[in-house]
Amino acid sequence: MLRETPKPLPVIGDSRYTAAVLPHKPGDLMSTPLNYGRILLKLSGEALMGQADYGIDPKVIGRLADEIIEVQRAGVEIGVVIGGGNIFRGAGLAAAGMDRVTGDHMGMLATVMNALAMQDAIEKRNGIARVMSAIQIHDVSEDFVRRRAIRHLEKGRIVLFAAGIGNPFFTTDSAAALRAVEISADLLLKATKVDGVYTADPAKHNDAVRYDRLDYDEVIERKLAVMDTAAIALCRDHDMPLRIYDMTVPGNLMRIMHGEPIGTLVDGG
Repeated sequence: MLRETPKPLPVIGDSRYTAAVLPHKPGDLMSTPLNYGRILLKLSGEALMGQADYGIDPKVIGRLADEIIEVQRAGVEIGVVIGGGNIFRGAGLAAAGMDRVTGDHMGMLATVMNALAMQDAIEKRNGIARVMSAIQIHDVSEDFVRRRAIRHLEKGRIVLFAAGIGNPFFTTDSAAALRAVEISADLLLKATKVDGVYTADPAKHNDAVRYDRLDYDEVIERKLAVMDTAAIALCRDHDMPLRIYDMTVPGNLMRIMHGEPIGTLVDGG
């Protein structure tokens, strides 16, 4: 089968690629080698809402798609896991009285909806994306098969992993850690609205201090709100480095690819 060649990136003057979306001046980072060949990016569903209370903000998902495409075209193979909290969150539905398994299944479907929205945003920008679901929904997505996912990445396609791990009681954080390990990613990234991990909630505590680096056991022992314990333990057991960064700053993803120490790094120390 012939390798698919992504269409050339529109010129920076294209209205879809404003300075706010591509903040680097041409050549700023291009002379710096990439530090990673394959990454897994975890986006929360809430991140897609922007300033809204529910659903997807087209401007936000469009900007994220621009950054993902920029990194992929620079030569990084990229997989993405998106949560579903902007539509349904299984734990929240269970807290309201719904059966937990049913709630989690609804949450899985929400992640599929978000993955389809991201696929659409990427393809409208001439990128190539595939949605791979942990539950069978053949009319809208491929089944997740590890070897096929890796082949998509090698062919230059952005792979959107949907439906968590396909089982209830597991978060999309755990799904992101699992998929990162399965595809042998060099780095797991968690995109948030905060510029790293702090000693306390920086929105509530002015004296909160940001960590530049932590090891896995510190995160678990201090009960820091990075990812759930199962996800951190999986990263630890498979030596998967994790970086938490602020996705609201345009260009951060590319800067990390070139080795800038943005956010907080969690690794084996």
